Amino acid sequence: HGKENVDSRHNRGRGGETTRFHTVNVAQPVRFSRKCPTGWHHYEGTASCYRVYLNGENYWDAVQTCQRVNGSLATFTADQELRFILAQEWDLEEKTFLRKDQRRFWVGYQYVITNRNHSLEGHWEVAYKGSSEVFLPPDPIFGTAMSEKENVLCAQLQCFHFPTLRHHGLHSWYAENCYEKSSFLCKRSQTCVDIKDNVVDEGYYFTPKGNDPCLSCTCHNGEPEMCVAALCERPQGCQQYRKDPKECCKFTCLDP
Repeated sequence: HGKENVDSRHNRGRGGETTRFHTVNVAQPVRFSRKCPTGWHHYEGTASCYRVYLNGENYWDAVQTCQRVNGSLATFTADQELRFILAQEWDLEEKTFLRKDQRRFWVGYQYVITNRNHSLEGHWEVAYKGSSEVFLPPDPIFGTAMSEKENVLCAQLQCFHFPTLRHHGLHSWYAENCYEKSSFLCKRSQTCVDIKDNVVDEGYYFTPKGNDPCLSCTCHNGEPEMCVAALCERPQGCQQYRKDPKECCKFTCLDP
């Protein structure tokens, strides 16, 4: 990389002169910052992406919406992951439910009622069989829209919009009627996102988000691997030029 003169035994021009290459792009180690589609927040600790959907849906409709984007209602593996969620400044300017300083989202837990005699007794369960999550919420606050016939309630995580409350990690857990409408939090595995913000399927070649449009990588477990860089010859007969940030070996000549 970076050599201007190439071995003349292998690179003779028609007149016998040595071909001279001027490398413009030199392959460098690149840290790829984008591992989630637009609108999703990435957490390195679980290699996952998170997104709040503000359109009010009941719990079962929220489950289907998350499935359509290759995810599920969010569950948490540890306190660190929950603290990451609580610290995010979600895009909440649109219509939401409840007060502006308090946000409640459906998440992927259900509260199973086992006793209704004197007080409600029960336990939390992860809503999806086979899930490896180990974090279960503490005792909930029971919602106001409960039905006496329902034996299963659904989890809402309440977080706060004010920065001081948000960064202190203050939150509450609610067990609510599953047919109430609420915003909800989806979680999906991190994915490969190309330089044009398209999601790339496992095993496909793509150019990752970053500063080098001449990289070609293979998507493996949401990470770009086995990357190969193309090195471009500078445009001929042009002294001043601009590289296209999204197209490999594409230049705009700035000469008068």
